Amino acid sequence: MKRVLIRRVRAKRPGARITESQQSGIRLLDNRIVEQFNPSMLALGDISTPCQEKEAIAAVFDLSGFTKFCNQVDSYLAIPRFLNDFLDWFFSSIKKELTEAENGTRTSVWAELPVLVKFLGDGLLILWNARRMNEGQICRIVATLYNICYAYRREFYPKINMAVNKPPAVLRCGVARGKVFTVGNGNDYVGHCINNASRLSNLGPLSFCFPHRGFQVRDHMSVEYSRLFIPKYLSIRGVGENELVWVVKDEFDRLPERNKGLFRNFQQLST
Repeated sequence: MKRVLIRRVRAKRPGARITESQQSGIRLLDNRIVEQFNPSMLALGDISTPCQEKEAIAAVFDLSGFTKFCNQVDSYLAIPRFLNDFLDWFFSSIKKELTEAENGTRTSVWAELPVLVKFLGDGLLILWNARRMNEGQICRIVATLYNICYAYRREFYPKINMAVNKPPAVLRCGVARGKVFTVGNGNDYVGHCINNASRLSNLGPLSFCFPHRGFQVRDHMSVEYSRLFIPKYLSIRGVGENELVWVVKDEFDRLPERNKGLFRNFQQLST
């Protein structure tokens, strides 16, 4: 007798209907959440408000090597510790440098506090309102910023180097003076001098630079600090081919000859 094999096929149950949005990976959001994504997230205030022009001193601080520091193993532990200690130290240093004397609940300062301090991801932008400053105070601001860069290398770095692995070893700073314009209700600023300060903060191994224009070093900076700087001509993108700037003399003298070639002195420019 011939055997007959019968194969049973189980019927498939109808599955849940896959919508077009699920196929494309799109999530459905509440309209209130979508509406919250607007320019108010920038905390600029009323950005339709007309700009106000101010004379300012802009300083851009750059933590050299901060990106490499953030890419190390377990950086999620090192970054908060470094930023917490650095920002506390930085703000305390600014207040200390500006303070003349403390009398109970009142503090005597030789210049106003900055009108803006902005975190840039790998550094800080600081703006002073220069309208009520005289030339001596403006040059003293430069000396203050130099002191902070110097203190970072000599005081802060040795301490933080014991707390986190391979923190940024150099704090660089570029300074400029010029006009800035308010954005919104003065919660932010834009202006050419901010861009200029940013470019001067990134001159390779040099940690400090400011232009001759706007800073009367020879007439109004104390000899204690003016002797630390040397004038050089430099091509600055977006500014000019032969801009006279001041750099730290000791740093410049230590540059390799190929790097010194980027700078020109007065004799070279006049020939």
